[in-house]
Amino acid sequence: MQNPFESGQIKNYVLLYTSVVVIMVLFFIASTLFNEVDEIEKKKFSTENNNSQAINLEEDQNKTFTPKFQLMESTY
Repeated sequence: MQNPFESGQIKNYVLLYTSVVVIMVLFFIASTLFNEVDEIEKKKFSTENNNSQAINLEEDQNKTFTPKFQLMESTY
């Protein structure tokens, strides 16, 4: 078996690895340059209606639940 340091195989593997890394970095840079992101508006949550929503939720829970489907009385 030959010594890989003397035959130049290590140099080829390092060049292959660096070329793959460089290509990946170039694709990353190209994808971020052409990606135009509009300014994202900041969402504000109103706290004024939370009390009325909580009351409506309690009222909805107190109502009787009528299911759309019923289970069969016998199984097959």
